[in-house]
Amino acid sequence: MFSALGSALHRRRIAVLLLALVVTVLATAYGGSVSEKLTNGLSDYDDPGGGNVVARETIVRATGIDSQQGYVLLVRTGERVEPGSAPPEAVTAAGELLRSRPEVKEVFDYASELGGPALISRDGRSTVVVGAVRPITDKQAVAAEEALQKAIAEDPALRDSASLGGATPGHVQVGEISDEDVSNAELIAFPIVLVVLFLVFRGLVAALVPLLGGIVSLLLTMAGLRLTTDFMTVSAGAMSLAFALGLGLSIDFGLLIVSRFREEVAAGGDRGDAIRRTVATAGRTVLFSALTVAAALAALTAFPHPYLRSMGVAGVITVLSAALFALVGLPALLAVLGHRINALAPRRWQRSAGASAATEGRWHRMASAVMRRPGMFAVVATGVLLLIASPLAGVRFTGVDPSLLPQETTAGRVAAVLDREFAEPATAPLQIVLRTDGAEDRARLDSFAERIGKVPGVESVAAPFELDGKHWEIDAVLAGSPLDDRALDAVEEVRDLTAPYPANHTGMTADFLAQRESIGDSLPLAGGILAGVTLLLLFAFSGAIVLPLMALVMNTLTTGAAFGFLVWVFQDGNLGFSAQSGLEATTPLLVFALAFGLSTDYNVFLLSRIKEARALGMDERAAVAHGLSRTGSIVTSAAVLFCVPVGALAASRLVFIQELGLGAAFAVLIDATLVRALLVPSLMALLGAANWWAPAPLRRLHRSVFPDRSKAAAPVPVPDSGPASREKAPEPV
Repeated sequence: MFSALGSALHRRRIAVLLLALVVTVLATAYGGSVSEKLTNGLSDYDDPGGGNVVARETIVRATGIDSQQGYVLLVRTGERVEPGSAPPEAVTAAGELLRSRPEVKEVFDYASELGGPALISRDGRSTVVVGAVRPITDKQAVAAEEALQKAIAEDPALRDSASLGGATPGHVQVGEISDEDVSNAELIAFPIVLVVLFLVFRGLVAALVPLLGGIVSLLLTMAGLRLTTDFMTVSAGAMSLAFALGLGLSIDFGLLIVSRFREEVAAGGDRGDAIRRTVATAGRTVLFSALTVAAALAALTAFPHPYLRSMGVAGVITVLSAALFALVGLPALLAVLGHRINALAPRRWQRSAGASAATEGRWHRMASAVMRRPGMFAVVATGVLLLIASPLAGVRFTGVDPSLLPQETTAGRVAAVLDREFAEPATAPLQIVLRTDGAEDRARLDSFAERIGKVPGVESVAAPFELDGKHWEIDAVLAGSPLDDRALDAVEEVRDLTAPYPANHTGMTADFLAQRESIGDSLPLAGGILAGVTLLLLFAFSGAIVLPLMALVMNTLTTGAAFGFLVWVFQDGNLGFSAQSGLEATTPLLVFALAFGLSTDYNVFLLSRIKEARALGMDERAAVAHGLSRTGSIVTSAAVLFCVPVGALAASRLVFIQELGLGAAFAVLIDATLVRALLVPSLMALLGAANWWAPAPLRRLHRSVFPDRSKAAAPVPVPDSGPASREKAPEPV
């Protein structure tokens, strides 16, 4: 099949390239509006079927107020504010400004019954005015935030004394910073990637080919995401993932295809045969690699949260787009370029391009040295990975709130001041919604409110009030910040109380707990999908059972090390990063999916060349050494090139984007070096022929579905590696 595809692409190369150009232009036109369709709200992190969502929707229907929206105007007064005193001019102006907004349903300050002294700072010289907001769209939120900032700047009473914060401005500013930081990451990554590509591909033309693939795959991904928005919610974070993943995978696949094409051309024969053999060997590897990465990211769709689902869908679309270019567009382009793929390079590089690496080269010697003492190297590599992963024992998780914003934003400054200068500002209370169905007993409700007030960490409780004919609400002010341990423990204890009627809980603290529990409930399904599909794909690729199981173990060690590294850097505050209360709850899932998929991707690169060497008669250890010598530099180069666009996200001003970029980059680097260079050859040497074992029925099934095409593919002859390679090898699976 792959040989036929290669031949067809060579014959129809001009038509294929013209078709690719037309598809890319159409994708650009259609996908250009995708950013307008993306969402960026706290509801993206909710389980739509969660009790907290039920409670929030009940409140919205009864009051018209969305607890995930809202404004907080921080006002610095020139005089000391006392409870019961008349509001200063700036506070009055802040209230009037919020009441003038059509989306604001209710306004309260320290003089209001709903506000009180909690809205005054400890020194009495700052206060906040809170505006409760009805449900609004992201587009409306952006327009409202802009209008409020402009009004504050134009009002003499507020210009120098008021700052705008709260949930709605926070969402808007998170989106703005995310877009700006991704653009900056692109500006940082592209020139670095181009220079490294030139050095790795040893020529400007060859370097531009995978970069072109990255651009095409990103445009196709934007079109795919635009189509997806018609059927489901797609979070704005999907574009950050698409940028980094699309460029990284296009480089990975391009490096594999171009390197193999150069080998085939250098080995002799015409251009058509080189394309056919390249697609039959490297093309097959790219397909299985893409499927394994896509399967890892598809596991994210097992989670009900729109943010995680959209990241999974975006990842799958990006992977398939990169693979489509690598399997169709790139071979057709190489068929047109031929030897010109080595153009615009130093003459010495042109002469050496495509030449086979010496069998006794650096990677071959390293693999041979490792396999002479496989037990020792396996223990050392595993020990190092476990040591790096050890901080994971103390991991804590947190959510996304305005406090994560940098101080240069108004919402970030307001959140920091509230946390630092206010005792217990009642801007994010716990809201308990009880379904009474019209048969409520006020005494029982009051008794329940009293019991809530006795829970440690609950500062005060408002009197129960009726929402509609079937529901009542009780609001509780929590001690500390909404996502710190005191608040979380308090809400957990409140939820454990026996309520007089069926109860649901919402508010920032309750929403985070619901998110964390929903993630935990979905983990077994996601893990089952990830492990099951990966095992099936690796079995289809290798025909073995042991190798896929070994890959699962190694991938788990790699991702564990990446998580431990993230805890050490962000939670413990190392490498110049400020210590955080915990890792953002969804980031480890994204890092795990990316790291797991890419680890399997690199494993497929290596196994493909080992299989070819075994098919040519090499014994197990010689085949491993040959495979590593052929792919070691490719995998390492691919990892470095992938880490540039992904690692550039670590320069973001948003902590959760920093975690994603640095975690994924570290996982890829450690997998391409420590795992591929030491752990893989040592384990394969220890297992020997058992690496390729499978039960007889599965072996027969594999041979019937995936007949051996190694001879038809006519791989490049392997130089003699000594007596070991001439020994009789096990029959290829």
